Amino acid sequence: MTIFMALDQGTSSSRAILFDNKGQELARGQHEFDSQLPRDGWVEQDPEVIWQTTLAAGRDAIAAAGITAAEITSIGITNQRETTLVWERASNACVYPAIVWQDRRGADRCAALRETAAAARITELTGLLVDPYFSATKLEWLLQQGNNQARATAGELCFGTVDSYLIWRLTGGARHVTDATNASRTMLFDIDQQCWSPELLAQFQVPATMLPEVLDSADHFGVADAQWFGEPIPINGVAGDQQAALVGQACVQPGMTKCTYGTGCFAMTHTGATRLNSSNQLLTTVAYRLQGQPSYALEGSVFAAGVAVKWLRDAMGLVSSAADTEQIAQSIDGDTQGVYLVPAFTGLGAPYWDPHARGLVCGMTLATTAKELVTATLASIVYQTDDLLRAMHDDGAQVSALRVDGGMVVNQWFCQFLADIIDREVQRPQVTETTALGAAMLAALGSGSLESIEQVASLWVQEQAWPASMAADRREALLTGWQAAVTRART
Repeated sequence: MTIFMALDQGTSSSRAILFDNKGQELARGQHEFDSQLPRDGWVEQDPEVIWQTTLAAGRDAIAAAGITAAEITSIGITNQRETTLVWERASNACVYPAIVWQDRRGADRCAALRETAAAARITELTGLLVDPYFSATKLEWLLQQGNNQARATAGELCFGTVDSYLIWRLTGGARHVTDATNASRTMLFDIDQQCWSPELLAQFQVPATMLPEVLDSADHFGVADAQWFGEPIPINGVAGDQQAALVGQACVQPGMTKCTYGTGCFAMTHTGATRLNSSNQLLTTVAYRLQGQPSYALEGSVFAAGVAVKWLRDAMGLVSSAADTEQIAQSIDGDTQGVYLVPAFTGLGAPYWDPHARGLVCGMTLATTAKELVTATLASIVYQTDDLLRAMHDDGAQVSALRVDGGMVVNQWFCQFLADIIDREVQRPQVTETTALGAAMLAALGSGSLESIEQVASLWVQEQAWPASMAADRREALLTGWQAAVTRART
């Protein structure tokens, strides 16, 4: 049996899942960790915790499977995107905590850029909107701290997204690389020319010497040293989490669409070799790059999905576990009695791109209970998904069905309400850990164990589907209320 290990380094946990070459899960390990919130809108993580939890998860998965590292053909890595790290070449020590994708400290810088011609040029080169979500302003801020700019110019410092940092650590500093999907999320990468943009490096004062080499998504990224898992293991697949999920959901043909519900919510439509530019504030990004040829996708990102449920549990104490939310929503038949919650805890993502929006609850009366608040939180994630799909439709992407994955889609009520609001069939695969699966399958491609992306797609199996069943007038009434709530959150 051929075995692949996916290292799935996410925003709230690090996981490792072992798959066979038919995409079936064999074993897993997982370690949760927390972010730090030093100021309003700032989100940071300890790089050493990212590394140690990833390492522990990999070791746990190997132990759970009862195998040795020698039986693992290859490693695939998938990661929280845009999260930015700068470390010393000599010591591996980061000069500052990891600045997480949710972090908004670059909001003022981005607002200033949007008032200039530079904003349109950045979008032209990168396919991205100017926003602190992406790595560029995070890295620019880091370089302005202490003597980091001089040290970076002197070649002492490395920049990377989480994948690059993990590969650096796994290979003992032998490889400073990334893949095209992660590079395309930095706001420094020319997605047409498939290279770092000298123009943007100058714009953000980033020395080219600190950048990783950009490889295909299935490639030779290096070899994990034997000290970590007991035997050396090649690393042959890398993709940012949403692109990995696109592969894991077998959305390899233009028009196929998936939505992943993790910490955030991310909808992505594959557009193939065609770069589709959005007029509705969506993003054009690299879906994957194989044998030097990029495929593109149109993406909409929502900042708060699973993190909103975590907020219900940890900050508000309204549920003891995420699983409680399904029973609560069902107990009131999904009726929030006109209560809406807008989870703009760190601003609003697509299609609004408003970093200054903040969360609110509206429509409460003395009859409002915790049940309505919990259900309104779940509903808010569905409404945000509809916002994304409407924008994609307006941009010319025809979405006939939606393939879903991530931790939230085990919730049956959520999936049915989603189908009802977006008015499309929702499809859940047999393997819902599609982010990790996509990374493993890219590793299988990179190692030669699978021959083509079409062979990867043939492994996808549907477990359940939910057709839309809500009356149109009810749907439109709910969405009208949602839009009114969003307007309040943005004022």
